[in-house]
Amino acid sequence: MEPIWSLGLMSGTSLDGVDAAWLRTDGQKIEEAGGGMMIPYPPSLREKIRSILGQRNITEEIEEVERELTLFHAGVVKQVVKEIGSQHSLDLIGFPGQTIFHAPPETRQIGDGKLLAQEVGVDVIYDFRTADVAHGGQGAPLVPVFHQALVAEDKPVAIVNVGGVANITWIQKGQLPMAWDSGPGGALLDDWVLRKLGEPYDTDGQLAAHGIGDEECLQQWLMHPYFAKVGPKSLDRDDFAAFLKDIEGFSPSDGAATLVELTARTIIHALAHMPENPHKLYITGGGRRNRHLMQRLAALAPCAVDTVEALKWNGDLLEAYAFAYLAARVKVGLPTSFPTTTGVAYPLSGGQYAPCF
Repeated sequence: MEPIWSLGLMSGTSLDGVDAAWLRTDGQKIEEAGGGMMIPYPPSLREKIRSILGQRNITEEIEEVERELTLFHAGVVKQVVKEIGSQHSLDLIGFPGQTIFHAPPETRQIGDGKLLAQEVGVDVIYDFRTADVAHGGQGAPLVPVFHQALVAEDKPVAIVNVGGVANITWIQKGQLPMAWDSGPGGALLDDWVLRKLGEPYDTDGQLAAHGIGDEECLQQWLMHPYFAKVGPKSLDRDDFAAFLKDIEGFSPSDGAATLVELTARTIIHALAHMPENPHKLYITGGGRRNRHLMQRLAALAPCAVDTVEALKWNGDLLEAYAFAYLAARVKVGLPTSFPTTTGVAYPLSGGQYAPCF
């Protein structure tokens, strides 16, 4: 296939909005990265999405939220084309939708790819997880093959995406990537800050930086069986929500510091299950803006730590770029998940195709 312009969309576990980014690719090489942007959800839609998290069965309420969410994505596409991509010929859209329940072998994403294709007049690849789970995989993480395409270094490196959940990809040139969810990312911290201060997140990690992590609590949390389990493995946004009960009496800053320390330690703990330590740890996602988290990772890691901006990539849009890339791979039948990333039985191309006519 000749390289095409693909637009990737991403609505993550932080529920802050939709990231959109242009990528020119043939599904193997990245020819050019175009612009991108994030468009926040209106508070009403954000709360509707939040209200259906954890529900595995489709209801009339979920169908209504799915339609509203899809139409919002259609508006994002139109706005991005108008403001950024009018010079490009948009050939394909990668639309992962919104995960509302994830507990393999069950997973539930909402997002009507057929409706989106009709609304914007562009072919859409959507529902990236279902085929993977049906063939024995975890359905996540899906971006490691894109991470591998980004890295040209000969030495092993690791890329950590700190979104609502944190996931890690280990990359060695000439080998399949290894990946899994390492533990909580920013979701618990966001929920804590919202509950205690009414703010959506801990800006720059300032709250956590003024607190002291509770070691007794951390040791108790780190005994959770998930952390001892060898990957591939994956998490739902709220799998560790009960941890917040353990710190209910803490000050806002001490609670935040304890949660950040949990994220940092579980990321570093994940490295112990890799074939060898990476020579560099690259951090992407919203968590890289938490200065306290970055400081703790630098203190704990057995290697240098940097953001993906060191690779000349925008860490705010990296997953949107990833789904533009994955959509192109699906279009040409290339695998998007592997036994070493999701635990699927064999390399598999997931996703469903929705033509625009």
